[in-house]
Amino acid sequence: MAPRPVMEGMTEVNDQAENTRSIRDLPPAHYAFKIENFSLLSNTKVDSVESGDFEVDSYKWRLCLHPNGNKKSKGDGHISLYLAFSKSNAPPLGWEVNVDFKLFVYNHIHDKYLTIQDANGRVRRFHGMKTEMGFDQLLPLTLFNDKSKGYLIDDCCIFGAEIFVLKHTSKGECLSLMKQPVHSSFTWSIQNFSALAQESCKSPVFCVGGHKWTLLVYPKGNSTFKGKSLSIFLTLEDSETLPSGRTKYAEFTLRVRDQLFGKHIEKNANCHFSNSINDWGHLNFMSLDELNTLAKGYLVNNTLVVEAQIHVLTVVKELSGSCAFMHGNT
Repeated sequence: MAPRPVMEGMTEVNDQAENTRSIRDLPPAHYAFKIENFSLLSNTKVDSVESGDFEVDSYKWRLCLHPNGNKKSKGDGHISLYLAFSKSNAPPLGWEVNVDFKLFVYNHIHDKYLTIQDANGRVRRFHGMKTEMGFDQLLPLTLFNDKSKGYLIDDCCIFGAEIFVLKHTSKGECLSLMKQPVHSSFTWSIQNFSALAQESCKSPVFCVGGHKWTLLVYPKGNSTFKGKSLSIFLTLEDSETLPSGRTKYAEFTLRVRDQLFGKHIEKNANCHFSNSINDWGHLNFMSLDELNTLAKGYLVNNTLVVEAQIHVLTVVKELSGSCAFMHGNT
């Protein structure tokens, strides 16, 4: 593979570290500014020339080119290029627009674009007192005017702009884990257990951590353990209230109480409950043979006592305004 050609103009002008330069194949996404008969422009007394208005993110912009450099701002001996708010919608005093932008110069020889942007993710703040920003020393005139370098061919050159407006939605969320939430235990006594005819039965609703929960019991087991085991699940009844993509994490214990000797059977579980996963537990909680052995104490007076205890639960609070970007203790 042939070595990739190096375009001159890639190094930082004036040895500054305020902007970075790269080359790419794709043209600028938002605007191209082509100038023909550039030498006539540069030989006149015209200090600067502006493009027409173009719209990005509901704002109107323009490009401002100084063909012989902006002598008022250290641009002498260079091409100076700026992004400017159009005069038709320049922001009033007290108002601002935060922008991350790139400016471009087309290289005709390499068919690539020299891309110039602020270094270190710097964002420019346009406001009523500052409506034009860019690069004083885009390219040295000696380099730009040299036809062998590819930027000015047949007295024609092309500049461009790509603009990303940062619109602060001021939205966010704070996620924390709640250990042993208030009223975290729920006990359900299922009477006439052996006479239950339905495949499953659901407990009354109980509330923990601001959500509604139930216990779901399959007296004769479910799925592959049907007819073999007791199946028990914890269900998040209001899972549909969770915002799209958000989950509710819980660590919990499911328990069948030994009503005679206190030797309860319990199993732990954890789950990221969501819109699509609203119950979780154990298909094979305990064998039906063990459950129906009356001497074990799990069935007393034909009553089964099932419990759920939630140990850990995620809590999400919405943040708004500047709170979403504040640091420190909350």
